[in-house]
Amino acid sequence: MEKPVALKRGDRVAIVSLSSGVLGESSSEHQLNRGLARLQQLGLKPVIMPNALQGLAALKTHPEDRAADLKRAFLDDRIKGIICAIGGDDTYRLVPTLMADPEFVQAVRQHPKLFTGFSDTTVDHLMFYQLGLQTFYGPNFLNDFAELGPMLLPYTATTISHYFENPATTAIKSSPTWYDERTDFSSAALDQERVSHVERRHYEVLRGSGQVTGRLLGGCLDSIYDLLTTTRYPDEARVAQQYGLVPAAKDWRGHLLFIETSDEQPSPELFSTMLTKLKAVGILDAVAGIIVGKPQNERFYEEYRLLLLQATADAQIPILMNVNFGHAYPRTAPPYGAATTINFDVGTITINEPYFSGPVTP
Repeated sequence: MEKPVALKRGDRVAIVSLSSGVLGESSSEHQLNRGLARLQQLGLKPVIMPNALQGLAALKTHPEDRAADLKRAFLDDRIKGIICAIGGDDTYRLVPTLMADPEFVQAVRQHPKLFTGFSDTTVDHLMFYQLGLQTFYGPNFLNDFAELGPMLLPYTATTISHYFENPATTAIKSSPTWYDERTDFSSAALDQERVSHVERRHYEVLRGSGQVTGRLLGGCLDSIYDLLTTTRYPDEARVAQQYGLVPAAKDWRGHLLFIETSDEQPSPELFSTMLTKLKAVGILDAVAGIIVGKPQNERFYEEYRLLLLQATADAQIPILMNVNFGHAYPRTAPPYGAATTINFDVGTITINEPYFSGPVTP
């Protein structure tokens, strides 16, 4: 995998709306301003791409505008990082435009840049994985940089600080605190603290012992399921298959699958269906281990736990659950394709290589 360069103070970073256009709605103006201010406090120069603020209806109608912004960000040598505004549900519609564009493909391969986001941004990550670029299933603009509380969530702030650092290895530790999702995103919620909880589960070993090493691959379970089915959009599976967005079973062998569930908080029945689909296409039986993100608000935690054990019982796949990534708060940033070791005896995760190209920092 080609690695980007770590960010530094003074770098320009692009803000792109690759799925939902909510960042451009007037109801999000206070979040937009807060996110821009936070980026500036980090010493970065945010660049809002031309179509990122077009709004929900316009970007839903014109996925080619979303694709154009991503291409423009990669072609602009002054831009060193790309931050997704938020997720959504139809990111796959960008793929035919981008993957059929030799100029975009060449720019990605020749000018790797930091790319961060989660949720349905999974589709973009899988596209970049096909193109050989290491990306980060991590913080996005609205959910993280624009956090309505008085400051960035401390654990997420540490994740973001890693985008400026390049240690030889990284231990991904459990956050001592987790937070509920907000119910009020209006300007009235500015500077209101999130409801917080002491983390009592930490990383939970569902099955496994010793150390298991593999390369990270995965994302939002809901998004991967959608790419494999016609459940949400009738042409999504065809697009995914045409462009190889979900690797074949043989290409998952020896990998560490990381999965988490969306803010739709899928029912246990749907969760079981999604796992069954991963098993049917050979993914579950091919991987060396599974890393599972904390469900948002811990909803259905026990049900998901049992279903994971049932779906993997025949292959006895090692599973580590309750890891801080995805839709639950706070979040880390798993790097796609990075060699990673899980120690199931003590419940630890270590990324065994630098996140970025260039000098390694102490």
